[in-house]
Amino acid sequence: MARRPKAKPAALQTEARNMSAAAKQDDPEVGGIAADRLRSIIERVERLEEEKKALSSDIKDIMAEAKSAGFDVKVIRTIIRIRGQEPADVEEQETLLDLYRRALGM
Repeated sequence: MARRPKAKPAALQTEARNMSAAAKQDDPEVGGIAADRLRSIIERVERLEEEKKALSSDIKDIMAEAKSAGFDVKVIRTIIRIRGQEPADVEEQETLLDLYRRALGM
């Protein structure tokens, strides 16, 4: 599976455009800093951090479910990492790993 650039959800893109246009018009500046724009950026990042926590918790729950079903969580994480890489990179790593193993008599 090839890596694709992560696109922002449409709602976040629209919000960012709206905030950007509004911020340019209404920002009172304090010490050369557009306070409303800064506040908006910080609040958006805080919202995303909360979403990230929720997603991390969901992933942790799924891994606990996998473990209780008898799966090796470390191997699952490795597979997920490999699936996110370019196929040519995975093939090169596997070839080198095989070569190194044979060199060590494994």
